[in-house]
Amino acid sequence: MRTKLNCWEFKNCGRQRGGLMADLLGACIVPEFMKYDGLNDGSGAGRACWMVPHSVTDGHNRRTATCSRRCYTCEFYKRVVFEQEEDTKFRFTSIKV
Repeated sequence: MRTKLNCWEFKNCGRQRGGLMADLLGACIVPEFMKYDGLNDGSGAGRACWMVPHSVTDGHNRRTATCSRRCYTCEFYKRVVFEQEEDTKFRFTSIKV
């Protein structure tokens, strides 16, 4: 069985609470965003990061909860789509916040 990684584990960004880069660059809100906890088998919004408003993606702040074109080209997004392909819980688009 393959381990399903959260975005901060896949990207190895270190911006989760207590991570190596959290103090320097600021902690990411995705691990703490409990509204999507468990979605796509992730922790916090770790496997639904594209749905979190104002999350940090590739070093840019997103201002809306809609999936941008950047998400569709993200290797992590593609991995989640592949891993959750048969899972009805997977969300391709954003949910209104």
